[in-house]
Amino acid sequence: MKRALLALALMLATPAAAVLPDEMLPDAAQEARARAISKDLRCVVCQNQSIDDSDAPLARDLRVLVREQIARGSSDAEVRDYVVARYGNFVLLKPPMEGDTLLLWLGPFAILLLGGAGLIFWQRRKPVATPDATPLTEAERAELDRLAGPQD
Repeated sequence: MKRALLALALMLATPAAAVLPDEMLPDAAQEARARAISKDLRCVVCQNQSIDDSDAPLARDLRVLVREQIARGSSDAEVRDYVVARYGNFVLLKPPMEGDTLLLWLGPFAILLLGGAGLIFWQRRKPVATPDATPLTEAERAELDRLAGPQD
């Protein structure tokens, strides 16, 4: 019964957004814009979460900054550009493919290629030559048979 309740609780659990009520804009359209922009910005503390999902104090500051820019009448692109100007392309969850982010985009493929090449090299390497084994003597063969026991 406990497992069933735990499974039900896990199915009903949804990730809670970190946006606090005091951060929200009174205009629903502006708040929706702020949430959309926040989902594309990386929390520079957590790094694997958007600022919309992060509870970090810096993520809260960035959410407030986004909402301030929207309240001033900035477009979505202007808000993103403003945040990128302050924190760099790293703050974007999907950074543009540029010179400084090229390694970020191509690094995983390079690792896969190097790993594949290493695997192919490892499988195609020549086996190490072993010296010819001397055949067993009759006494060694008899001892081996005795240790192996009767075979069916």
